[in-house]
Amino acid sequence: MPPGPDRADYRTLVERMPAIVYVADAGPSGRWHYVNGQIEAVLGYRAEEWLADPGLWQARLHPDDRDRVLAIEVAAQEGTPGVAPAVSAAIAAAAAEYRMLHRDGHVVWVRDDSHLVPDDRGQLRWHGVLSDITARKRVEADAERRAAQQAAVARLGEHALEGADIGSLMNETGAEAARLLDAEISAVLELSADGQELVLRAGAGWDEQAFDTAGVPAQASHSGFALKLGRPVVVDHWDTEERFERPALWREMGTCSGVAVVIEGRDGPFGVLNVQTREPRDFSASDVDFVQSLANVLADALQRQSTEDEIRFQALHDPLTGLPNRVLFLDRIGHALARLDRRGSAMAVLFVDLDNFKLVNDSLGHQAGDELLCGVAPRLTHALRPSDTVARFGGDEFGVLLEDISGAREATQIAERIAAAFARPFLIGETDHFVTASTGIAVADGAGAQAEALIRDADAAMYRAKQRGPARYELFDEVMRATAVGRMRVENELRRAIEREELRVHYQPIVALGDGSVMGVEALLRWEHPERGLVGPAEFIPVAEDSGLIEEIGGWVLDVACRQAVKWQAERPDAAPLAMSVNLSARQASQRELPVIVARVLESTGLQPSSLQLEITETMLLEEVDAPAGTLSALHALGVRLVLDDFGTGYSSLGYLKRLPLDGLKIDRSFVAGLASEEGDRAIVTAVLGMAAALSLGVTAEGVETAEQLAELEALGCRQAQGFYFACAVPAQEIGAILRDGPPWRAHSA
Repeated sequence: MPPGPDRADYRTLVERMPAIVYVADAGPSGRWHYVNGQIEAVLGYRAEEWLADPGLWQARLHPDDRDRVLAIEVAAQEGTPGVAPAVSAAIAAAAAEYRMLHRDGHVVWVRDDSHLVPDDRGQLRWHGVLSDITARKRVEADAERRAAQQAAVARLGEHALEGADIGSLMNETGAEAARLLDAEISAVLELSADGQELVLRAGAGWDEQAFDTAGVPAQASHSGFALKLGRPVVVDHWDTEERFERPALWREMGTCSGVAVVIEGRDGPFGVLNVQTREPRDFSASDVDFVQSLANVLADALQRQSTEDEIRFQALHDPLTGLPNRVLFLDRIGHALARLDRRGSAMAVLFVDLDNFKLVNDSLGHQAGDELLCGVAPRLTHALRPSDTVARFGGDEFGVLLEDISGAREATQIAERIAAAFARPFLIGETDHFVTASTGIAVADGAGAQAEALIRDADAAMYRAKQRGPARYELFDEVMRATAVGRMRVENELRRAIEREELRVHYQPIVALGDGSVMGVEALLRWEHPERGLVGPAEFIPVAEDSGLIEEIGGWVLDVACRQAVKWQAERPDAAPLAMSVNLSARQASQRELPVIVARVLESTGLQPSSLQLEITETMLLEEVDAPAGTLSALHALGVRLVLDDFGTGYSSLGYLKRLPLDGLKIDRSFVAGLASEEGDRAIVTAVLGMAAALSLGVTAEGVETAEQLAELEALGCRQAQGFYFACAVPAQEIGAILRDGPPWRAHSA
C-alpha cells in the first residue's frame, strides 16, 4: 500500500486550486489565518496584504450585498434562535453567491462554500472556498437580458398589431431600448421631407419640449451615416470617433457611446432609432440586434399606419382630383351644422356642374375630360377661402361647403368668384378651351337643416340655373323647396304604387299610312292613382329616373308588353306579327346587363326578337356621360330593332345615325305639328325622310293629330305614323278590339 501524501503535498495542492481557499475567525472583524495565492488573481490583492488587514473582506463586499451577507453570517454563528434549520440552510444558500469589488474597482461575483469549524480551543473559524463565478453570472445576465429584450419586442409587436397610437408606440419603443440597454438616452428620429434633417419625434431622457423641434443633420452625422449605409452604426466613444462629428444634440446631452439603426419603410427609410449612453459602453452584437428589432417593429407599425391612412384617404377622396368625395363632404357638412348654433353665423352648400361637359368627352375623348376635371379642382380651391371645402361628387359635379358666412349675400359673392375662375381658358392637350359652370346655392342659418337636404336643395338650384342658361348661379328658394317637397312626395307614393300594383301599361297604335292598318303598338306607362286617377308619365317618370326606381319599373313594363304582344299574335295567327315598341330610359340604356335582361324576357315570354322594338331618345344620348353604344350593339345582335325617338331635337343627329346600330327613327311631334303651316318644319321632315331612305332606316311620324298633318305626311312619302288622330294610349283590351273589329280611323279617313 503506497504511503499517503504529506503536509507539503496538501499545501501545494491547495495553492494550485483555481479558487480562493481561506481560513478565518468567525465574526465581522475576524482575523484571516490563511488565504492561498488565488486571492491576487481573483481580487487583485497579494495573500500577505489580505492577511495583514482583517477588515479587507468586509470592505470589499459590494455595497448592495454587504448588509445581506453580514446578517446571514451573524445568524449562522449565533444559531438564529427560533429559526428552523431548513430555513437557516436556505438563507445560507442564498448568501453563498455575492459580489465583491476587485482592487481596481470592477465587480467580481463569487460563490462562497464555507463551514464553521471549532479549533482546539473551541474558537469557531470559517473554512471555505471562494470561486470566481463572474463569467457564469455574465452569461446568465446576458441570457436574462436577451429574454427580456425578446419579450419587449414581442410585447411592442403585439401593441402595434392591436393598433396602438403610433406616437405612444414610438415613446414606448424608446423607453424599452433605454431600459434594457442600461442607456440614459434613446431617440426616434424622423427623416424630414427634404432629406436634410432627422427630427426628434419620441424617446427616453428628453424634455417634452424637445420633441418635434430638436434634431440632428441627416448628412455627416452618426444617424445620417446609418441611413447612408443602410445598416447599424456603433460609436464606441465620441472622443475617438473620426467618421463624423458629434451633433450638438448629443454634445448637449453629454453622451459618450451610441448605436444607430435604420427604421426602414417599404418606400424608403422613415428615420433612425438611436440609443446613447453617458458612460463608455461596448454594444454587443445582440444589443445591436435588439435595437434593430425594435426599429423593425416601428417600421411595420408605420407601414401599417401608412397603408391604413392611404385606404382611408382613398375611401374619402376622389381618385382623379384628390378632392374629398361625397362621403367626406357629408361628414364635414354634419360637423358644420353642429357648430352652426354655437357660432351664430350661417353656412351654405354650393352645387357646381360644368356646362356641356359631355361635349368635351365626345369631341376630345375621356382623357381630355379627365384633364379638364383635374384643372377645375385647383381653380375651385383657389376661388374659396382656406376654411372652405370643395369636393367632387362624380362626373362633372362638385360640391362646395362655406362655413361662417353672413348669409345668402356672401354665398352669392363666392359663387361669383367661382364663375370668374372659369373666365380663363383651360389647357387641354396643347389647346385652350373655354368652359363654364352652373352653380346652385343652399343656405342654412339655423337648427333643423340636414346635410343630404342641403345638397339636394343646392342641386335643385343648380338645375334651375342650367335651365336659364350657362354660367349662371341660382339661390334655392321656397318655390324650389315646394317643388322638391312635391318630388319627394311623388317618390314616396310611387314606391307604394309599385307595391300596390297601381301601375298600368297602355298601348298606342302605330299605323301604316298606306292602308290604315295597325302594324305595331307603343307601350306607354300610366299610374292609376287611388285619389288623382290616371297620372301621365311626365309627372312621375323624371322622379323615377332620379330615384333609381326606373330600372325596376322599366323591367316590369318590358315583361308585361312582351307577354301582351305574344297574346295578340296568338289571337291573329294569319296576320303579320304585331311589333311591340318599348321605351328605354337613360338609366336602362346605361346598364351593362341590359342585353342579358332583354334576352331573358324574350326567352321567358316567347316573343321573337324581331317583334320587339326598343326606343331611345336623342336627348338621352346627349345627356349620358357614357354613350351606351356597346349596350345597343349587344341588343341589336339579339335581333331586337332599335329606334331613335325624338329625332331632330339633339345637336349631333347625324353623328348618332352613323355611330349607332339603328333600324329606324321617329320624327319628333314638334316638327309634325307645323307641317301644314310652317315651311321650315315641312323642309325638315322632307330632309329627314330623304336621309332615312338613303340610310335604309324606317321612319315613324309622332304626334299626328289632324287630317291635314296626315295628308302632308302621305304626300311626303312617310309610311308610318302615330298620334291622337288615330288613337291615344288605351288599355290592352281596347287595342284587342281594334285588332279584332278593324281600325275606326279608316271610316273617318274615308
